[in-house]
Amino acid sequence: MVFNSRWLPFASFSLMSEFTPAVGEEYWHCDMKRGFKRVRKKEPEIAAILNRDTTVQRIGLLAQQGVYDFHQDNRLLDDLDGIDRVARTLKLEQEVPVVRERVLQVLDNYYNQPFLRDRKILKLSRGDEGIPTPLEVHTDNLSFKLFAAIDCLFLEENGALHILDFKTGKSDFDLRQGYIYLLIARYLYPNQKSVASFYNLESCKWSELVTATPLQLNAIQSNLARIAQKHDAQTQQYRRNSTEFERIFPPNPGKGRCKHCQFHSVCKFSAWEVSA
Repeated sequence: MVFNSRWLPFASFSLMSEFTPAVGEEYWHCDMKRGFKRVRKKEPEIAAILNRDTTVQRIGLLAQQGVYDFHQDNRLLDDLDGIDRVARTLKLEQEVPVVRERVLQVLDNYYNQPFLRDRKILKLSRGDEGIPTPLEVHTDNLSFKLFAAIDCLFLEENGALHILDFKTGKSDFDLRQGYIYLLIARYLYPNQKSVASFYNLESCKWSELVTATPLQLNAIQSNLARIAQKHDAQTQQYRRNSTEFERIFPPNPGKGRCKHCQFHSVCKFSAWEVSA
């Protein structure tokens, strides 16, 4: 594993989930969404869509920024106006009601239960730092760049590194994401024990600790390599013949799926119609 700027296929948890959805999320799966997001992202209409946060993305980003802001000045957690001060920093008054109300609930949750307050925090991300520096990984005669943004990293009392990922909404925790975090830790901190977990800032629910054996990490690494290779092959196939888009990235239309898809306005297979 090394850091450098040479071109290689890439992989990430997000890309993995776009190939194989989590258990229970199969209904929402559509390969064409990956095609729009990953391959046609520079087209003006699609770029405009991608530059707008969805409601879910906006809530997640602002919730994480709220936790970050509380720890920029820990005195806010003792200030009677701490929640209001962070809300003003986030400019929640400018957000649509559903975003404002849900993020305010997150701020209230964290103010009353600041679970990171007494932790030895090594890293806490605001969530808008941009694309993380990738790791270059070599496995199974394949090389790829692995991208993963870590929300929080803290040290347990026993010296173990704890990688924490913040969640919002109702989605279940995906164990594969935890394994990817542990894979990264194996490279970056090879001499330290590492664990991972997820915490939902809205429901205040912790996941169980995620641990992994070397065999499990090798398996997830090999899977990521295959995904990187397959996605790159499909991308190159599309670039050679753009008329093959729907065959390379087949759609899975459905009224419920299309209604909640950010690309429904540019997808000719969209099954959602706006009622008059």
